[in-house]
Amino acid sequence: MQITDAIADMLTRVRNANTAKHETVDIPASKIKKAIADILVEEGYVKSYQIIEDGKQGVIRITLKYAPGKQRIIQGIRRVSKPGLRKYSTCEDMPSVLRGLGIAIVSTSKGIMTGKRAKKENVGGEILAFVW
Repeated sequence: MQITDAIADMLTRVRNANTAKHETVDIPASKIKKAIADILVEEGYVKSYQIIEDGKQGVIRITLKYAPGKQRIIQGIRRVSKPGLRKYSTCEDMPSVLRGLGIAIVSTSKGIMTGKRAKKENVGGEILAFVW
């Protein structure tokens, strides 16, 4: 089966596993998905991830993180820029997610990073997703 929007598929898998309170979620690997997983680990939304080689493209296994009492850390995750309608932002107009409580994941010329880091490095780009 051909997936037209691989990033939306990744975010949906993470959202569904988080809602169902699973420990891990497996996602087909790619460089952009690894970069997004890196950001989720750095920002503290997931515990960790590992790459599992399967002889094809590989699999990213993300270990989800929960607060005491199985409370979800990721309250929401939303794809912003879609293949049919791309959303771009300059560094001055970088969106704030829930007034700073969440993060924007942005694809820039310097790689994939959070909106705050893109503002700091003075680069704009395509807004991939919001996580809060």
